[in-house]
Amino acid sequence: MKYLPILQPATFLRRYKRFLTDVRLPDGKEVTVHCPNTGSMKNCLVENSPCWVSDSQNDKRKYRYTWELATTPCGSLASVNTGRANKLVQEAIKNGVVPELSGYQTLETEKKYGEQNSRIDVLLNNHLKDKRTCFVEVKSVTLAESSRQGFFPDAVSTRGQKHLQELIHVVESGNRGVLFFCAQHTGIDSVSPADEIDPKYGDLLRQAVSAGVEVIAYKACITEQEIYLAKKIPVLL
Repeated sequence: MKYLPILQPATFLRRYKRFLTDVRLPDGKEVTVHCPNTGSMKNCLVENSPCWVSDSQNDKRKYRYTWELATTPCGSLASVNTGRANKLVQEAIKNGVVPELSGYQTLETEKKYGEQNSRIDVLLNNHLKDKRTCFVEVKSVTLAESSRQGFFPDAVSTRGQKHLQELIHVVESGNRGVLFFCAQHTGIDSVSPADEIDPKYGDLLRQAVSAGVEVIAYKACITEQEIYLAKKIPVLL
């Protein structure tokens, strides 16, 4: 996935009101940009660190710029735009990067499903050999520790808990349920549930695995020019 236009460098100053971030542009001007991340962004907020923003080039937008990349305390890059995760996974599936999800002839997104009025991120059908429908729930992972261990979620996630329950129902109905951890962080080499942050999520994740839900994780390659999924990494439960 190419950034078009390419991202602009800036300096991160502060994040506040959940969706707002102040940055300093190279010319010294301080601007407020949109923060497309609803989580706590733990270990992604380093004052006066390099960051990158996308420019909508639309002066009529309330916030012309969107925060895209952050520099973490360990110097890694993290893609803080959670909206990119779904597109990264879709692109990787279409390009044959994810063998676990290959062989399907149709790919749909944001389809309603389940017992709790949910929408699945990716719906795969018409496999060459497997007649089951495959439901793929995507989660963006940006919380990392110095051990290069990634964790999800970075805040209590009742929505994430609901999605795990839905995937369990999917498997019980005879279809494939897949939880896909998209590690948008160059310092993450494995992913685990963040039990200290959301113990209920961790318990549900292990229950889901026991019920037959498949859990996979892939790591993104990130530069100011592009981002793409490049490598499968282990999920440690």
